[in-house]
Amino acid sequence: MAAPGDARRWQLLLLLLAGLMHGASSVFVVKNGNGTACIMADFSATFLMNYDTKSGSKNLTLDLPPDAEVLNTSSCGKENTSDPSLMIAFGSGHTLTLNFTRNATRYGVQMLSFVYNLSDTDVFPNASSKGLKTVESTTDIRADIDKKYRCVSSNQIHMNNITMTLRDATIQAYLSSNNFSKEETHCKQDDISPTTAPPSPKPTTRPPPSPVPENPSVSKYNVSGNNGTCLLANMGIQLNITYEKNDNTTVTRVFNINPNDTKASGSCTSHSVVLELRGGVVTLLVFSFGMNASSSRFFLQEIQLNTTLPDAREPTFKAVNSSLRALQATVGNSYRCNAEESIQVTKVFSVNVFKVWVQAFKVEGDKFGSVEECQLDENNMLIPIAVGGALAGLVLVVLIAYLIGRKRSHAGYQTI
Repeated sequence: MAAPGDARRWQLLLLLLAGLMHGASSVFVVKNGNGTACIMADFSATFLMNYDTKSGSKNLTLDLPPDAEVLNTSSCGKENTSDPSLMIAFGSGHTLTLNFTRNATRYGVQMLSFVYNLSDTDVFPNASSKGLKTVESTTDIRADIDKKYRCVSSNQIHMNNITMTLRDATIQAYLSSNNFSKEETHCKQDDISPTTAPPSPKPTTRPPPSPVPENPSVSKYNVSGNNGTCLLANMGIQLNITYEKNDNTTVTRVFNINPNDTKASGSCTSHSVVLELRGGVVTLLVFSFGMNASSSRFFLQEIQLNTTLPDAREPTFKAVNSSLRALQATVGNSYRCNAEESIQVTKVFSVNVFKVWVQAFKVEGDKFGSVEECQLDENNMLIPIAVGGALAGLVLVVLIAYLIGRKRSHAGYQTI
């Protein structure tokens, strides 16, 4: 099995090739019963994927073909009942779905889901499992009402083991005519231009932190697969998010994950262990563990968060980092840390874990293996040892000084 670093390099290489040889742009239209268009989308898409075969993990790229079709199950939605959706089918059972929502001033793709068919041997030769698999993610595709969303730049959307890249995208829902609006809302990626002079820097003000809640409850999160348990995890989870509110002020909020209103699920493969949490304050929170085959060590490789912040200027918040190296231990052993650990995911998002005890991939008898303590706990243990050593040294110095003084005192009274 290839090391995670090698696999990551292959993914980056494939993604680069995908950017050079991506599929042709396609136009997709959803119409209501009167034949009036309610959704129009023109974009090209490439899927960078990873799947298991009998001989190990394999990477591939899959383009959205020009002959992809809009399914009849697509919908213009019904007011106060259902939202519009664009469902695109291609190949042997593969489906891409864009689900739209709106408020008084803006609309967007709230959720994007991709269903792929591992039984398609032309795309997934020698796949170790068969059938349909579903991945999904929130997106930052948003535009003003009666304006089209326009993004010439590449926009990557991460969905577990799949990265979808949209290019040259024009998307509009809730159409008021049978064509794209002339006015448009540009994506953030297009707004970044090297030829444009940067704006004058604003005075740096530190965002006021929100009141810190109590430490989160520690709960068990276990994941099992066909070969038994692949993840044992005990921990309390706390999220730190910095964002801009509707009134243009920046705040930092702290959210505890409550195990009582959170549903846990996950998956196991030979190269990754995934824990997914849904409910409560999060739409989706993912912890993905990888393994370095050469050193036989597992580690927390990726954290992904999709959530909604009602008072934020951009209510849909998402963040992902696939290059983490946290919570490391030898495969077969467990990692434990009683101290609070902070894992920085992005500049505006971090995760605090409390009393964490985790073991991934190799779990025997559904019990934790030998413990590898974190550096924070080792440092905390060294402090009382150092203090005790210093006190013992001080007592020894005082005792030696006392004995030397006593000896000199006796010498002064010797008989001549």
